[in-house]
Amino acid sequence: MAEITAALVKELREKTGAGMMDAKKALVENNGDQAAAIEWLRAKGLSKAAKKSDRAAAEGLVAVKLSADGKSGAIVELNAETDFVARNEIFQKSLDGIAQAALNVDGAVDALAGAPSPDGEGTVDDLIKRMIATIGENMTLRRFGKLSADGRVSAYVHNAVVPGMGKVGVLVALDGSGDLEDAGRKVAMHIAATSPAAGTTAELDLALVESEKRILTEQARESGKPDAVIEKMIVGRMQKFYKEVVLVEQPFIMDPDKTVGEFLKEQGATLKGFVHYKLGEGVEKAADNFADEVAALTKGA
Repeated sequence: MAEITAALVKELREKTGAGMMDAKKALVENNGDQAAAIEWLRAKGLSKAAKKSDRAAAEGLVAVKLSADGKSGAIVELNAETDFVARNEIFQKSLDGIAQAALNVDGAVDALAGAPSPDGEGTVDDLIKRMIATIGENMTLRRFGKLSADGRVSAYVHNAVVPGMGKVGVLVALDGSGDLEDAGRKVAMHIAATSPAAGTTAELDLALVESEKRILTEQARESGKPDAVIEKMIVGRMQKFYKEVVLVEQPFIMDPDKTVGEFLKEQGATLKGFVHYKLGEGVEKAADNFADEVAALTKGA
């Protein structure tokens, strides 16, 4: 039996929003396995937060940048310690230059960090270090993404602090012959609102699909129905799940009577891909005394 520590309970509670004792019980029932414990809580209806990203703690900005011809786009997340720094003109100007540089970079975030600095002095990493020294706050170039299309790449920033920068950014790549710029922007706005997990059902993470099937199966079995009935129930519930998390299957927020896929078809457009960043998504909060509180409450339980 794995030791169920206060730290494990704290981590599970932050991920799910479950009560402390429910979190501990889930870990006990699943021998300390976090992933299994999350599934257990969801199956029991005890998980209040499906995504850790809802509890993001990092500050900074997400920036989007499109190429002059509109056929490629880049999105960059630069984290800082406080929202105050995100509103600093030096920070914003530097991030704008980094996003522009990202249009010419391929690979992981390390490749962007090593790219020439937009101010012509050293690398992007050197630029960030100079900002840290000037502003006096730690910063992290967390991630970046790129998209390209034969048709058009569109961008959207929700509640932009300045043009092209905010806490939520989206890129959408479309091919086709219609008004791709307008269609892409509308779909990007939809993505910002709904946070789909994948563009199509085929692109969904198989581990996510299998996890959902296990959870739905356990929930259905609690009804006491025979396996043949449960199997049919799962097919229907998985279709509902796909409509919740798959972009082209979701009801389009600007016209819920049609799906995003149907909207794109009407526009003569085909989805090539999308990138969606929420500021601080998945970043741990600063440590506090919560572990001590959990330890006190779970001691001897």
